[in-house]
Amino acid sequence: MEWLIISLYGITLLIICLFSLCQFNLSQHYLSAKKRKEETASVLTEFPPVTVQLPIYNECYVVERLIDSVCRLEYPRDKLEIQVLDDSTDETVDLIKRKVNFYLTEGLDIKHIQRMSRTGFKAGALQYGLEQAKGTYLAIFDADFVPSPDFLLRTLPKFNHENTGMVQTKWSYLNRDSGWLTKIQAFWLDAHFTVEQKGREQAGSFLNFNGTAGIWRKSCIEDAGGWQHDTLTEDLDLSYRVQLRGWKFVYREEIESPAELPVVIPAIRSQQYRWNKGAAETAP
Repeated sequence: MEWLIISLYGITLLIICLFSLCQFNLSQHYLSAKKRKEETASVLTEFPPVTVQLPIYNECYVVERLIDSVCRLEYPRDKLEIQVLDDSTDETVDLIKRKVNFYLTEGLDIKHIQRMSRTGFKAGALQYGLEQAKGTYLAIFDADFVPSPDFLLRTLPKFNHENTGMVQTKWSYLNRDSGWLTKIQAFWLDAHFTVEQKGREQAGSFLNFNGTAGIWRKSCIEDAGGWQHDTLTEDLDLSYRVQLRGWKFVYREEIESPAELPVVIPAIRSQQYRWNKGAAETAP
């Protein structure tokens, strides 16, 4: 029994050591990337059709703010389509209807899209929207995000190679200082976005789409078979599938997308459960 405990303890220490070495390696690549000369900011000269997808499920407290922020995006109106992919079952539905009707009168191409059933949850909603989308590029925002007006003008120029499939931006936080829970979350998420994502890009390793605040080339998603819902993390699953097919991802640390962090422990626990279980499901 003693040898079993010692063996398990040794294996645990070995795993922690290997993980730490991997993080150290990413940190080295991150520091190397920071030493490189910054790219000259490119200006968008052509305006391809873009569809902004907003997957929503019972988000009555933030959905109006999200729609307002997306409708303020600086982009030609005849090239911009907004899909509110609404699977809600509460008062969120009526809030969305009122907002969509208002912006329709303002001349925006905005659609309130509802499905008969929530098959596939978020992945199912995104796939349903993908099949109807007019845009050759698809920007995705979760309900708790507030994209900056220049989001499209800053991300689209990064598709400067034909095999660039997705551009991921860095999350920033509207409520970072609201309490110790949000400060802790912001700290470890910053480590992911600042060190891990940039380090992976510098090392030539696979990156992952973080589920929101990114923009995809539509043909890239279609080439990999679209959104699938056999895991809890459809974003990670699709990220691996498209990169295995030769598509490349770009991470832009300097482009920030503001969002709200969960402020109560049950919401954090539920979020972490989804992320960890989904990553385990994707690993095979």
